[in-house]
Amino acid sequence: MAVLNKIRQRSLFLILIIALALFSFVLADLFKNSDALTSKSQNIVATINGEDITREYFMEKVDAAQRQAGGNATNTQVMNRVWDQEVRKAVMKTQYEALGISVEKDQMRDLLKTSLATSPEFLNEAGLFDENKLNEYIANLKETSKQAYASWVNYEKSVAANGLQQNYFNLVKAGLTGTLAEGKLEHKLEGDKVDIKFVQVAYTAIQDSLVKVSKSDISNYINENKKAYQVDASRDIKFVQFNETASVEDENAIKAKLIALLNDKVEYNKDTKVSDTVAGFISTTDNEDYINSNSDVKFDNRFVFKSSLPTAVADSIYKLDAGGIYGPYKDNGYFKISKVVAVKQIPDSAKVRHILIPFKGSQSAAPEVAQTEAEAKVTADSLLTVIKSDRSKFPELVKEFSSDKGSVEKEGRYDWHPYNTMVTEFNNFEFEGKTGDLGVVKTIFGFHIIEIEGQKDKTKAIQVGTIAREIEPSEATTAKIFRDASKFEISAGEGDFEALAKKGTYTVRPVNGIKVLDENIPGVGNQRPIVRWAFEENAEVGDVKRFNITNGYVVAQLVAQHKEGVMSVDDASAKVLPIIRKEKKAKMIRDRVSAKTLEDLAAAESTTVRTASAINMKNPTISGAGREPLVVGAAFGLKEGETSKLIDGDKGVYMVQVTKVTPAVELDNYQAAANRVEQQKISVVNSKLYNALKEASEIEDNRAKTQVQ
Repeated sequence: MAVLNKIRQRSLFLILIIALALFSFVLADLFKNSDALTSKSQNIVATINGEDITREYFMEKVDAAQRQAGGNATNTQVMNRVWDQEVRKAVMKTQYEALGISVEKDQMRDLLKTSLATSPEFLNEAGLFDENKLNEYIANLKETSKQAYASWVNYEKSVAANGLQQNYFNLVKAGLTGTLAEGKLEHKLEGDKVDIKFVQVAYTAIQDSLVKVSKSDISNYINENKKAYQVDASRDIKFVQFNETASVEDENAIKAKLIALLNDKVEYNKDTKVSDTVAGFISTTDNEDYINSNSDVKFDNRFVFKSSLPTAVADSIYKLDAGGIYGPYKDNGYFKISKVVAVKQIPDSAKVRHILIPFKGSQSAAPEVAQTEAEAKVTADSLLTVIKSDRSKFPELVKEFSSDKGSVEKEGRYDWHPYNTMVTEFNNFEFEGKTGDLGVVKTIFGFHIIEIEGQKDKTKAIQVGTIAREIEPSEATTAKIFRDASKFEISAGEGDFEALAKKGTYTVRPVNGIKVLDENIPGVGNQRPIVRWAFEENAEVGDVKRFNITNGYVVAQLVAQHKEGVMSVDDASAKVLPIIRKEKKAKMIRDRVSAKTLEDLAAAESTTVRTASAINMKNPTISGAGREPLVVGAAFGLKEGETSKLIDGDKGVYMVQVTKVTPAVELDNYQAAANRVEQQKISVVNSKLYNALKEASEIEDNRAKTQVQ
């Protein structure tokens, strides 16, 4: 009891001690993970010129873009696209706010008018844009569909953003001029010309092996040119690929099962308690059902010409009569057995004209299409009746009724085109009918009133039924591949990756310079999991891990971790070594040359004196030597007859003598040249202005930290 009383008396003291302990624990964890001191690293995807882009906002944009892209882009590609859009938006917004420019109501109306000038729903009877129709359209959207109206608002924002950017670009262009002084300089750069004699002592005359470049040389060069050698954080990996491919035994088993389908077989029927004969592929009369029941690829009832058959077996299959069998043969990842089901003569090309009547729900039907399928059929039948009574009305009815914009201007006509160009129902009508036939055909696009205007060159076509079985590994084979990959992963984690790969006759593939937001690994495609693993905080050089890929596995090893900043000596060597080597060769040539004339230099270096005419500063190229700006610049600094000292050029060390100076013709007025300068400046605005603004902006990219990729 006394003990309990003492505890009660000191309860406040104990609570304070416990609270301080908990506080110190939390504080220590915060300092250990400094990002936890602020939620910014987790919730802010980017900060651009002081403006934050939140994770929620960014992912909302990504989700919308992903839905719009469908399956045409990977998640990472969509994210990068949204990133570029948001960066551009933020960079340009800074400029707009600094200048106080915006798109006002009058300009917005003009922008929409320009953008929608060719949209039929906004044109009046005279074919001119009608603002009232636009207002009516927007009001209708607002009342009938929140989603459609939201899409329209986004469209308006996009039009406004483009207009605002164009305003900004036009302001910049308006401030660019070419002065008369610039025009005169431009004229002189093009018109001043010199003829020269020169001797080139090529750097290639000195073998690379004679030039020693140390690591300290490379390091010093990098430090002197840090800006040119700034790099993002990157990783180097190497990997071995284990592909789930069918073995020879697997292929033989697949072929055996195919061959077994050819002949009739006797099967015991448990229901009737008697043995039944089941028709094989050779004797079956229901080819479509037999193929669809036994093949990985469904029956295709189209007739084909020889050119449409697989090249390797085209001759063998095409010469068969109806009922003939060919195979098994390998084609495009399958073993196949083909049977000629039917043979007939078909034109190889046809010419038609048509009128397309769409209905609600038909493919590519415009939003304003109101007719139901039944109503569209009635319309098509009515038009057919009119055309049968007077075919000359066809072009007129095409313009009034057809929704196929691609053929309206051609009176509904599709000129000569080969078999199987159109959708199946359309194709069957135009090639199985005869010239002059008229009819209504339903396809996924609606009802077509078709007239066959011509057919050419009937030739043999065959209907081919093919039983195809995909060549894929058996369960035993995939299990073995999994065991091999797992065994290699464990062994490589404990031993020498390269040695183990060599022992197992596996190919080691290195991949260097992987960036944190990359997704593609050469050889295996989109592999974000591998990239994320390589950049994990606790990842260490030498780590090994197995990854699932399409049809197999990759076992990867982390080879190197490169921090953001200046390139290391080893990484920069490939770029820097040739530059330093060239500088050292130039010095070696200078040190050994004592000649003061072109002839003496040529004799000493076992080369010749060469000539070049009409050199100008606008295009500093020397005939026979290539582009040499420093050498050409030095030549223009000499008087006629004067010889230069040694000049370190791009491809060698030069000595130059000017033999003739031809000044540019003096003009009374340099306005034309000034105008050219102005146009040159303006022409680069669209391509270079944004990049310059982006480079000058403060962009903090936190995508990797916020794990949005």
